[in-house]
Amino acid sequence: MLDEKGQVLYVGKAAQLKKRVASYFQKTNISPRTRLMVSHIANVEVTVTRTETEALLLENNLIKTLKPRYNILFRDDKSYPYIVLTGHKFPRLAYYRGATEKRHQYFGPYPNANAAKESVQLLQKIFCIRTCEDSVFNNRTRPCLLHQIHRCTAPCVGLISGEDYASDIRNAALLLQGKQSEVEGALHRAMQDAAGRQHYEQAAVLRDQLSALHTVQQKQFVENARAADADIVAVAELDGMMCVNLAMVRGGRHLGDKSFFPKNLYAGNVEGQARHEVLEAFLAQHYLNRSVPPLIVTSEEIAVGVLEELFSAQSGGKVRILGGASGERKEWLEMAAQNASLALRRETEKKMGQYTRLDALREALDLPELARIECFDISHTMGEATVASCVVYDNFDMRNAEYRRYNIPVLSAVEGTGITAGDDYAAMRQALTRRYQKLLEGNGKRPDLILIDGGAGQLGVACEVMAELGLDIPLLGVAKGSGRKPGMEQLLRPQQQKPLQLPPDSAALHLIQQVRDEAHRFAISGHRARRGKARTVSLLEGIEGVGGKRRRNLLAQFGGMQGVLQASVDELAQVEGISRALAEKIYQQLH
Repeated sequence: MLDEKGQVLYVGKAAQLKKRVASYFQKTNISPRTRLMVSHIANVEVTVTRTETEALLLENNLIKTLKPRYNILFRDDKSYPYIVLTGHKFPRLAYYRGATEKRHQYFGPYPNANAAKESVQLLQKIFCIRTCEDSVFNNRTRPCLLHQIHRCTAPCVGLISGEDYASDIRNAALLLQGKQSEVEGALHRAMQDAAGRQHYEQAAVLRDQLSALHTVQQKQFVENARAADADIVAVAELDGMMCVNLAMVRGGRHLGDKSFFPKNLYAGNVEGQARHEVLEAFLAQHYLNRSVPPLIVTSEEIAVGVLEELFSAQSGGKVRILGGASGERKEWLEMAAQNASLALRRETEKKMGQYTRLDALREALDLPELARIECFDISHTMGEATVASCVVYDNFDMRNAEYRRYNIPVLSAVEGTGITAGDDYAAMRQALTRRYQKLLEGNGKRPDLILIDGGAGQLGVACEVMAELGLDIPLLGVAKGSGRKPGMEQLLRPQQQKPLQLPPDSAALHLIQQVRDEAHRFAISGHRARRGKARTVSLLEGIEGVGGKRRRNLLAQFGGMQGVLQASVDELAQVEGISRALAEKIYQQLH
């Protein structure tokens, strides 16, 4: 369904098209949301598919691509994290996102990065499996710090046999599959065997592994070695908002959960947006082209025929979707529903806080229509690697997708187009010009307020840029107050001599601090990344006789600049293209 401008309003599917479309144009028994949508419909386009499965696929591809205003939308996370055991002779344990390869073992997916990284740390603590990159592993001549703190058995320098290391890998894989009892039994037998052969040090190591394993088991709230892999999906509703909570259970172990908030629900009234509709939209959008477990348990009864058929074909095995559950699965469902309710309350409290802050700022600055704020900051180290940031606050939240960084060149690097190193005013001028020149060209949204992190000088530059571009956008400088303490900020306004100083507990000031601090964080992280890259390259570039190929060989051999700095002359001389004399020269230059 399209409006008069050709913008897509809604995408849907139906087995009986005439009946479905006609239902939207009834004079009675339709929700306010549907009535509003119908008032904008100017055209209806139809595509015929061979099967309901094809219709479901097409519907969700169009929803994800076009993001229609009246379809329920969920954020499309590109990938979930996994834990991988690589297929090397001495496999590596790692946190992983991306495409899978058959030669490696993958475990997951995990609902969030923290859950996966915590599992890696626990496995590293129990089995001491290597986590280093291949470039580091292949070039070690002595054990690293992880071996010294008992987090790695140092296979890189032969301190563990291939057989013993393979045993640790097997046990780690079993543990990741949820087979704790098998791992415990194997470790207990190996400990008894080592003790019987009077290999007491080896027995002590196995004893410590068993102890750590018991600790991990105690942390599991939901655990059943007989349980299959399953996803638990529950929906909760509060004050016109809805939340879907996804809990992941693998091998009977609860790996964690994640909450999703649908967009385009009818504000203040979820009539026509029943829980089962939200669940159906979530399942269809979330699992297409993604790993699907053999069991999905939902908090509401939904039409599952087409979804089960599609997911089964996608995963290559039978997939069941169960509405409601009993016994152990009921406990899982209750936990997911409780987490959905908690997430909803947190989100509601967060939004109410943002409403309060924005209203207070509107009143303090006398800007009743204030909604969108853009804030600029400059970061550099003594003029090196200058970076300007622009962050965006809109619709009561920070909008990360609209953030921008501007690398500011210096005159010595780009003659005639850069700035003098350390000139914050010139850097601010360039960032503002680049951002708002694009606004004049029709790119980007117009802000209702521009915050400048700095004093009167930076604010003066911003006023000059706005005048040159012919833009009339309110400006506000945020200067650090006495002692640079939070809460003492002075707010500078153009053509007003006296700064505005809000009380430390002012909700308006808290919003300004929130946006300003985010601009500072974004600028300094970009500056550090740019500075680190420049310094890594320049250390080797300044050495005569070390060209691009030799630099690449050095960095590849030692796994990065840190490894090169730690290498001895003998180790440097072993790199392809590096003679003994050049190795001594490199060592002297770097030290």
